[in-house]
Amino acid sequence: MVVLVAYAKASLPSEETGAPQPTDAWSIAYGIKVCDEWLPSLTGTADELDDDASTGDLTRVVTAPDRDGIIHYHAQPGGNTGGRAKLGVFLDVYDITLTDTKLELPASQVEAGETRSWDIEDDDVFKGTACEGEDAVLKVRVWNDFTTGEFFDNVTDFRNLRFNNNGMVFAIAVVPNDTEIAKPDSANKLADLGVIGAGSAASTTTTVTGDAAVTTTTAAAATTTTT
Repeated sequence: MVVLVAYAKASLPSEETGAPQPTDAWSIAYGIKVCDEWLPSLTGTADELDDDASTGDLTRVVTAPDRDGIIHYHAQPGGNTGGRAKLGVFLDVYDITLTDTKLELPASQVEAGETRSWDIEDDDVFKGTACEGEDAVLKVRVWNDFTTGEFFDNVTDFRNLRFNNNGMVFAIAVVPNDTEIAKPDSANKLADLGVIGAGSAASTTTTVTGDAAVTTTTAAAATTTTT
């Protein structure tokens, strides 16, 4: 009986299974918005920064060329594959604090004297900004496919947001509650990197009227929803 139980546990899929695997090279767009301003994309590659603390070893699974706003996620053997591919991996590479109420960037990512920490429970930090006098919220908006308008908003447990597929978009935002959050500009680079999303395909319709045939090509429509 003991042997059977042990075998059953060993047979369960581990957290590392599923995509992405070491054969995958994903490009995921991101942006950080504070009030009405998109901050500059992060600078430096993983090789130039500290080791990724979340792997527990020296395996690096994220490289990000200088300020391109793209997470180049190349899972490595023994690293953060499958269910371990999460936003927290990226945050750890750049030493970013992101909790339900606070966003803090390391000093290396901001100009001297500029604000690098925003706590939505501290009204003083928003003086002189578009958030002053507003009820600021911290959320992460996620598009699973950069070619569509469908997104979902998250207001908690940000580190555990999964990297599910190639071509995702993440917007980390500290904004007034009713602020609309568009995709960051970096999402426009994904097509140039060869990423093909579900909304990229066009449909072709041929209509016959009498002796004439009219062919119409229509790009896939994007639908925006909030969940």
